[in-house]
Amino acid sequence: MLSHCQPAVRCCFSLVWCLLLTLSHLIICPQSESAAAEPGRPNILFIFTDDHASHAMSCYGSKVNETPNLDRIAREGMRFNNCFCTNSICGPSRAVILTGKHSHLNGFKQNGNKFDGAQQTFPKILRKYGYQTAIVGKWHLASDPTGFDYSEILIGQGPYYNPPMIKNGERVKHEGYTTDIITDLALDYLKNDRDPDKPFMLMFQHKAPHRNWQPGPKYLHMYDDVTIPEPDNLFDNYEGRGTAAHQQDMTIAKTMTPFDLKLTPPTNLTPEQLATWNAAYEPKNEAFRKANLTGKDLVRWKYQRYMKDYLRCVASVDENVGRMLDYLESSGLAKNTVVIYSSDQGFYLGDHGWFDKRFMYEESYRMPLLARWPGVIKPGSVNNDLVSNLDFAETFLDLAHAPIPADMQGVSLVPLFKGEEVKWRESLYYHYYEFYNDRRSAHMVRRHNGVRTKRYKLIDFYNLGEWELYDLEKDPREMKNVYSEPEYAQVVKNLKAELKLLQAKYQVPDDTGSVEKDPPSLRLKPRKSGAARKKKPAGKK
Repeated sequence: MLSHCQPAVRCCFSLVWCLLLTLSHLIICPQSESAAAEPGRPNILFIFTDDHASHAMSCYGSKVNETPNLDRIAREGMRFNNCFCTNSICGPSRAVILTGKHSHLNGFKQNGNKFDGAQQTFPKILRKYGYQTAIVGKWHLASDPTGFDYSEILIGQGPYYNPPMIKNGERVKHEGYTTDIITDLALDYLKNDRDPDKPFMLMFQHKAPHRNWQPGPKYLHMYDDVTIPEPDNLFDNYEGRGTAAHQQDMTIAKTMTPFDLKLTPPTNLTPEQLATWNAAYEPKNEAFRKANLTGKDLVRWKYQRYMKDYLRCVASVDENVGRMLDYLESSGLAKNTVVIYSSDQGFYLGDHGWFDKRFMYEESYRMPLLARWPGVIKPGSVNNDLVSNLDFAETFLDLAHAPIPADMQGVSLVPLFKGEEVKWRESLYYHYYEFYNDRRSAHMVRRHNGVRTKRYKLIDFYNLGEWELYDLEKDPREMKNVYSEPEYAQVVKNLKAELKLLQAKYQVPDDTGSVEKDPPSLRLKPRKSGAARKKKPAGKK
């Protein structure tokens, strides 16, 4: 018995017993604060924009602009060439990122839905494992943010100037340019509001460059003396494509409004802001009215106006990303902070004659994704694996050494960050839901799902009964549907089988038949031409 042992032996026995109790506690209670606050886990800065196409970034080979600060992330980290969204529209993409689940499971299929904040999200898990979480900027999910220690968000889409915001549940008002303001707030959080003894996850989310592309005061004259190169399919007639491409309502030629084209100024500017705005736009607008353009010349003018405004907004984003990167360096945070840049989907920059997104075609399906992790990611590295916004939540959790729930549907990108050789997916699943058989549907893009591999893309416009297949190696611009060509019969068969496998894997309900079929002959009345050549400028009678 222990009572008959020598004192030294009893002491050793007690020490061993205490160690066993301590180990058992750690094994049984891995979520304890001591485990959650373990040192060495990186901070995470997630920089997110709205509608920023990768082909408007010089690190992706842009032919229309330069983005030196975004290029810096790519130069010092990794560029992903094949990142794609699961559903190319703002709110659904954000819901996928928060939950790591496809739209049909997280409940947010289309803009206008309300995100269920009670469900599992990665910020909630990060908090449980010792991270402080914050979101600043665009939220756009209709419900209040949950799982964050700090939040200051735009209300709905939010304006480009003088945005009212919701700070930790209370309405506040700001004056100035929204991209600058969001950056100021994010920097203020890092400098003054976070606990320096805990790692942080900051979602730093911009409204720009979303429609209607209002530039900040500093960039109102950028590109004034420049002609932006036109895409080779600006005047696409959609020959060789199906009903959906023909009957959308998102063309530069017919869909853009006077508000989009800055023939009408914003309505929420201060007198000083309005004077600066009119000084920039009214001389150009007057020259446009005198030119009395028609036909292709009018489309070309609209393209130039659209692209210059879009790229001016991108320039503000790039500048403000630079401000954030500079602060990380000067504060010493850069060494232990993973910086990730992405956008909720791509965007059409005149490609196929369009703006906006929604389609599974490459320009709106593809997302930019850059990641910098000093000491881990090899500077200047490039990844060509098929990755997705479905993978972001899992990646954030993996970076934090937090467990990834089994019901999340993506895969952590951390092994790819580290350059590890891993078996990776060979296909991706896509599903777009937002369409009604009337004019309520923004841009009138038909519902569709599909599968993409490295070389091929199969799209099912299931309420039209139409399929499209693109050989991306031979036809990267997706100008010809080869679904019915005999030499692709086996490819079609294989991809249809793969589509079914992905739908089973992701628990996609077979409810396409419950939706009213879209008649192929549905007559769409495009909005009035945005040119409005005879419209008088604001303030004139």
